[in-house]
Amino acid sequence: MARICAKTGKKTAFGNTRSHSLRATRRAWKANIQKKRVYDPVTGAFKTMKVSASYLRTLSKRMQQGKAA
Repeated sequence: MARICAKTGKKTAFGNTRSHSLRATRRAWKANIQKKRVYDPVTGAFKTMKVSASYLRTLSKRMQQGKAA
């Protein structure tokens, strides 16, 4: 399965590594994706999602405020 966040859409970014001589070689920055079980109040069940670590911070903030995911 692809390394993509289910909520934010973050995915692998590509670019160049630049050496001291400014030689360019391709590289990838991979998104920090984690599996998380989230309670869905509409269906009343838990759902496993692949979300980025930055979204987990947003999710915990929303849960403290009482808002849905």
